[in-house]
Amino acid sequence: MTPAPGLPASIDETHGRLLGQDYVADRRLATAVFLALTLERPLFLEGEPGTGKTEVAKALSRSLAAELIRLQCYEGLDVNLAAYEWNYARQMLEIRLGEAAHESREQIATSLFSERFLIARPLLRALLPQPVRPVLLIDELDRADEPFEAYLLEVLAEFQITIPELTTIRAEQPPIVIITSNRTREIHDAVKRRCIYHWVDYPDAARELEIVRRRVPHVQEALARQIVEFVRDLRSLELYKLPGLSETIEWGRALLALDRTTLDPKTVDDTLGVLLKYQDDLARVRDSEAARILERIGNATAATERAMAAAERD
Repeated sequence: MTPAPGLPASIDETHGRLLGQDYVADRRLATAVFLALTLERPLFLEGEPGTGKTEVAKALSRSLAAELIRLQCYEGLDVNLAAYEWNYARQMLEIRLGEAAHESREQIATSLFSERFLIARPLLRALLPQPVRPVLLIDELDRADEPFEAYLLEVLAEFQITIPELTTIRAEQPPIVIITSNRTREIHDAVKRRCIYHWVDYPDAARELEIVRRRVPHVQEALARQIVEFVRDLRSLELYKLPGLSETIEWGRALLALDRTTLDPKTVDDTLGVLLKYQDDLARVRDSEAARILERIGNATAATERAMAAAERD
């Protein structure tokens, strides 16, 4: 199956385009993105908060020069805010104008529910014709209520929205749909069946280091390695909220703003709130736990330096 013009023609090209936007994807994620684009299927990204799911949509829209239409989900989200609503103020004005012109009720009613009174919200906007297929990001679907998932099924399966008072609006070209979930609750199988599924995990050390290099370009190499090692050690602890990639990047920027070139106990203590967002987690890591991690990193660094020196002598 040949990809549509303007879309990447291979997994390697998909990976390269994401990398061009400083998104360091692994092979499996690049494959999932490529298949979603080629097969015109929604891409469902699930994983822990802060693992870069939302950034996939942002990087993809930039690489394709496509509009990013974002629907941020939350409890109580309904069709009026997600798909469309009627402009009731204009409809009331139309009624009064019709009455002033002595139009019949039937004439007034016929004109009220037409496209000129329709307000397109993110889902409908993504289906309307555009020069370049937009990227529709349905972000954190797990925060929305289950009935909203049921409403999404028509959009995800047919790329269309049925407006009872008007008609069914179907996309001439399907938008590129990316759905994210932090798995605070399970998403119904009916949604997942309509998508290509991919679990986004925390990256390995090499990929996280490359991400820090790209997103915090002026950080010194030694500090970048210490940042990655420290954060990865934190993720091995039983914390209420593990630091994600976004926290790793933000910590790197914070240390750069403080002109730090290496980690030390005081710097870690002063900036730990960039990584951890709950008091219980801060209390557990501060002092002894942080000191243990720093000692391990220091010992590992020293061992590496000794090995490199020995290799040079040989």
